[in-house]
Amino acid sequence: MSSPAKLVPGTLQVVAPFWLDRPDEEALEIAGEAARNGFDTMWLGEMGTFDAFALATAVGLSTPGLALKLGPLAVGVRSPVALALGLTSVTALTGARAELALGASSPDIVAGWHDRPWESIAPRARETVEAVRSILAGERSAYAGRHVRSHGFRLRQPQRDARISLAAFGPSMTRVAVACADEIVLNLVTPERVEQVKDLVDAAPRSTDRPPPEIAVWVAVALDPGAAALAQMAAQTAVYLRPPGYGEMFTELGFGSLVERARAGARRAELAGEVTIELLRQVCAVGSVDQVLARLASYRAAGATRIGIVPSTAEDRAGRRVLSALGSGASEVRAA
Repeated sequence: MSSPAKLVPGTLQVVAPFWLDRPDEEALEIAGEAARNGFDTMWLGEMGTFDAFALATAVGLSTPGLALKLGPLAVGVRSPVALALGLTSVTALTGARAELALGASSPDIVAGWHDRPWESIAPRARETVEAVRSILAGERSAYAGRHVRSHGFRLRQPQRDARISLAAFGPSMTRVAVACADEIVLNLVTPERVEQVKDLVDAAPRSTDRPPPEIAVWVAVALDPGAAALAQMAAQTAVYLRPPGYGEMFTELGFGSLVERARAGARRAELAGEVTIELLRQVCAVGSVDQVLARLASYRAAGATRIGIVPSTAEDRAGRRVLSALGSGASEVRAA
């Protein structure tokens, strides 16, 4: 029998999705729906649409009072100074509380799109977090790492309370996140993976000056999805079949043939047609309100401190139905 599990205020947050079949500007509508339904925080990442800091400024100005989490942004694309300037620009221009999230991204984006080095991502991530943290604290930059260097810069408006999250998937990035981040971000994972990361956090040696990182997980959500919503989620999931870490996870879940085809160069549209609802149920929350709430509760029970809802919008413009169903009124959910 299921037992009740409380979601304390702030447990559920909203993530601006990157659905390939929706207008880019829908992110602003989703922000409005998030605020109207009592959510206090929205994640704004970056893919092939808007610059994350520009989008965050637009959201902050159009939706006052909504806290913003920027990223995860690829550690290999922007320098520590650029990251700190971007975050400070958002807070100064909008008055919003903002935090920074970083991550590895993928070789296609870092090396292919931006012509930046992809190798040594884990140590580069650690050095970036260390350098950005000192800059946000108001110190003059004096960082000389193996992969990251910055000297002589000082923010005019320090962000001393800004937390830094780090997206982690493989073992190397997870170890870095446990060691130096305020929060670990997991996307498109099972509750079992959350539990594994929680065990790593609990087993790690404790720093005397930093508490253990919390865990945030992004979960794509669709209420009573029809064919269009399932196709939308399948198309996005297909993007993750190829990258390192994700492919290995899907293989462990029994979908290795799809991963092999993705890494052999199969087209995303072709792969999306073979992403089954069984696969989606492993890493998403789909079904009735009760089924979705129970699924989200399973992530909470596994150790997630915060759950970022990625609303499906193919049949639910700006996620109105799902955000209404999961908003401030959903303070108690059934644990799976």
